[in-house]
Amino acid sequence: MKSVLFRIAKSLLQGFLDFLSATAKGLLALRDRLIVAKLRLIIRRNKKRKPQNEQVLDIYWDDGFAEMGEHWGERTVWRELQYLLTNCQGRVLDIACGSGRTIEFCRPFSPCEFYGCDISDSLIRRAIEKRGLDPKRLTICNAMKMPYEDNFFDHAYSVGSLEHFTEEGIRDFLKECYRVTQGATFHHIPVSKSGKDEGWVVTDQGYIHNSIPWWVKKCEEVYPVVQVLGCSWENQISDGIWLVLKKTPRGDS
Repeated sequence: MKSVLFRIAKSLLQGFLDFLSATAKGLLALRDRLIVAKLRLIIRRNKKRKPQNEQVLDIYWDDGFAEMGEHWGERTVWRELQYLLTNCQGRVLDIACGSGRTIEFCRPFSPCEFYGCDISDSLIRRAIEKRGLDPKRLTICNAMKMPYEDNFFDHAYSVGSLEHFTEEGIRDFLKECYRVTQGATFHHIPVSKSGKDEGWVVTDQGYIHNSIPWWVKKCEEVYPVVQVLGCSWENQISDGIWLVLKKTPRGDS
């Protein structure tokens, strides 16, 4: 009798736990749908209120934005960057390095000499004062026109930056990256979960929100070798990817 009651109780408990699990999954799915709806509403509203195909630069002097960037990629993108850099040597450029947190995160795991550049003098100053990074290796400049010599760096990378340039700006960014770097470069970007080319969208920042094929084609305008790697970062409307761009002599097989 006790064994029968035990089996009944166990079955009821399992049924209750299954109900709770299904309810939790349903609530999470509802939350995600609401977040997507909110983001889409913001994007539609900003199409009328915000400049289109124009970089939103003021945010790079905002203290709140700088604080957010201190921990943004610790569990996802920055760890992956450690793996990408593990076999790299020589001089490495962090393009749009911000406050230097990514450099600080990756430096203990790589023998490379890290350099950084950013358009914001405020973020560069933060990198020097808070991170203690060498000011001689930090440069205030626009990524579309960097002051470095040709092939000065062995590798370069950017994290969550390339997509914030206009189409013309992306091409100029890549041309400069190609010019100043000898070896492979790595770029983390978001692509649309819809698989569609949604073009320029504006939330807190403006950015290109397009498909993987669009990005590959854009990169192939400058680089002869373009590879796509998966990324653990995502949000409700975007998947993260890594673009690995390799500079080899044009015309080589």
